[in-house]
Amino acid sequence: MSRTVIDVDTAATLPASQVLFVDCRFDLADPGKGDREYAEGHVPGAVRADLDRDLSDMATPSNGRGRHPLPERAAFEAFLSRIGFRRELQVVAYDAAGGALAAARFWWLARLAGLDNVAVLDGGWQAWLKAGNPVESKVPERAPTSVRACFDAAGTVSAEALAQGLQDKRIVLLDARAGERYRGEVEPLDPVAGHVPGARNRPFAENLKDGCFRAPEELRRQFEKAIGSHPPDTTVHMCGSGVTAAHNLLAMEYAGLCGSRLYAPSWSGWVSDRSRPVATGH
Repeated sequence: MSRTVIDVDTAATLPASQVLFVDCRFDLADPGKGDREYAEGHVPGAVRADLDRDLSDMATPSNGRGRHPLPERAAFEAFLSRIGFRRELQVVAYDAAGGALAAARFWWLARLAGLDNVAVLDGGWQAWLKAGNPVESKVPERAPTSVRACFDAAGTVSAEALAQGLQDKRIVLLDARAGERYRGEVEPLDPVAGHVPGARNRPFAENLKDGCFRAPEELRRQFEKAIGSHPPDTTVHMCGSGVTAAHNLLAMEYAGLCGSRLYAPSWSGWVSDRSRPVATGH
């Protein structure tokens, strides 16, 4: 079983009875685009996972949980049951952003729920098409299952624990946003610009080269430089709303640097309390 990243050639040769493809395409600027693209064509047998509808709890007031609050355990269980998830299947999630949007989010939620047989398709939808693999528009009929999962609280960090860990220098915080957002030069989504004081900038886009993940050894060198003397399990990831941060966490796992965690509310959750400190610049 692949548990981090899987290449297109390997994924394409998996027997249909042993694999579950999950189409996670999503566009933050056009939330309905992923559903339309899925209807037009997807990996044969792929089920649909929408970031807002299936991988977040957008119906409940955020209350500091960020712009993409984590779904409730029962809701995520119901989603997995509805798409016919079974633990013996190899699950392959893909999007059209090199895994950097909802595919990594799905992977991380599954990992948080104790489901290890999930991987992100390297290169995503574009790599699948480039390899000449088949596409279909038919929505698959899958028998529902009964999935029981439990989100592991140890995989996330609260705002209070984050602030204390930074103060005590027990953790290193990596911010996955682009440099200009981290520095506070622009902020297109949240009411306050800048970053959590003490956070280090590690844009998720640096995990990719030509749309695919960099080699594990290269990622390892980059992340070891980013976290310095901190062990991987003292590393915490964040971004704007807890989505692209999962891409950094996935990249570390792919590189063999295991055990890092995620501050799920991320910047949007941090600045929901205006009493929290904010830093700008480098």
